[in-house]
Amino acid sequence: MRNEGSIRELCDRIRQTAFELHVYHGNGHFEKVYENGLAHRLRKKGLAVEQQHPLKVRDEDGTILGDYYADLFVEGCLIVELKACKALADEHIAQVLGYLRASGQRDGLLINFGAPAIQFKKLIL
Repeated sequence: MRNEGSIRELCDRIRQTAFELHVYHGNGHFEKVYENGLAHRLRKKGLAVEQQHPLKVRDEDGTILGDYYADLFVEGCLIVELKACKALADEHIAQVLGYLRASGQRDGLLINFGAPAIQFKKLIL
């Protein structure tokens, strides 16, 4: 578990890397292109990145209900959910908060590559 300062620093590194990726590629690609590109660039920077990483979704009594596959799971502590749409919507935020709640993770980062200006939302459960 990372402290708040190191999570903030990790998010800053991911945001900067995502921004650089967006500047280079622009908007208009499928989400998977941005997922692969961001994972590649973060790994080149020495970060541990897992793509489509399964996180157990549990009921209130701990029963496993299934898996959620995080687009990126960075440094074993941060869920990164990627979108390639015109604009982030409330449902995207609700989706990430649901994933955080169900998986027991605390921190999430929502990134939208689909808009002309890249969009970020840091979420904490």
